[in-house]
Amino acid sequence: MADKFEAIESHLELFIENTRQLGIIASDFKPQGQNVLNQKIHKMITDMQEIDKLKAQVQDVQVPLEVFEYIDQGKNPNLYTKDCLEKALVKNEQVKGKIDAVKRFKNMLIVELSKSFPNEMAKYRALRGDDRPT
Repeated sequence: MADKFEAIESHLELFIENTRQLGIIASDFKPQGQNVLNQKIHKMITDMQEIDKLKAQVQDVQVPLEVFEYIDQGKNPNLYTKDCLEKALVKNEQVKGKIDAVKRFKNMLIVELSKSFPNEMAKYRALRGDDRPT
């Protein structure tokens, strides 16, 4: 899978470099440089055709829109993964806290119900296979 990304990445890098060079040639254009300019333009067209051929290899890749927001903000897209993991860790801790609170509530409820309804709670514990005294 990494091979298809490496192929398109290398073609994109070549395209970017040729675009940069074309910009330099065009910004400092002299009539004797027309042939070089034409070659660069043709090279860009060829590069775009190559990139277009490679797009089929990566059409199944889903990229979250937030990644593009990171890029637009000038952030490294790898930070998106890090931020997602940090958010998941925080959420996991919150859910764990809620689960612990519900378990404590359940245990307190069983204790209180055992005081008020000892026979019923004994039957409940027997059904659960729980021999712990309350």
